[in-house]
Amino acid sequence: MMKHTMDNLLSIMAALRDPETGCPWDRKQSFETIAPYTLEEAYEVSDAITQGDMQELLGELGDLLFQIVFYAQMAKEQNAFDFADIVDGICGKMIRRHPHVFADADYASDEELHAAWEAEKEKERANNKSIGALDGVARALPALTRAAKLQKRAARVGFDWPDTQGVLAKCWEEFEELEAAQGQADSEAIAEEFGDLLFSMVNLSRHLQLDAEQCLRLANEKFERRFQYMENLLADQGKVLEKVSLEEMDKVWEQVKQDESAV
Repeated sequence: MMKHTMDNLLSIMAALRDPETGCPWDRKQSFETIAPYTLEEAYEVSDAITQGDMQELLGELGDLLFQIVFYAQMAKEQNAFDFADIVDGICGKMIRRHPHVFADADYASDEELHAAWEAEKEKERANNKSIGALDGVARALPALTRAAKLQKRAARVGFDWPDTQGVLAKCWEEFEELEAAQGQADSEAIAEEFGDLLFSMVNLSRHLQLDAEQCLRLANEKFERRFQYMENLLADQGKVLEKVSLEEMDKVWEQVKQDESAV
């Protein structure tokens, strides 16, 4: 059986958007309504990679590709651009950003290569009239990831702590300010100071060469794993969480931690 091609997918998308014979749901979609689905599909791709499930990854990559095709079709209907323009644009960008592969550039180290990559991105931003140091950092990024990107941009122009100790001290300062706001029972100030503390913690992760988003993701997974183990241990004793005291849950939780350490 012959496999479908990119042309087949583009034709399917055009048929789904046909004003007369297309799918009612697909016809009424816009860039704004599709955007949340794109984010969801990207996360599902990431989940499939984390799980190491190649068959699942195959399907999720198809779903993500369909999002791109959807945008391309809507843009084509508005005479803005089409799928071929997207392909042409990304090909040109990759060729420009890899002169060591497609031209005669030669970099002595990964650091030189990274610096050249960033210099090319800066040139592209300037050409797009995005000349501010923080311009172009997508607002739809997860907040921890966006914070790290904003901080990296600021650091490139010299606005950064000289060492990790300064960042750590700033974290303690923000924590104290949060405590003070809590003592005043000022809900707006509490929210603002809590945000400042999170932002400082992301900065600390950056100085420690850690990915804050990934660290929190792993912490989530650890908590989920331990909590489910605690549930199972209590269930083995014929107990349910809703009827167990906090003291007993804490005791079992410590047992879970000890069991993990023993493995």
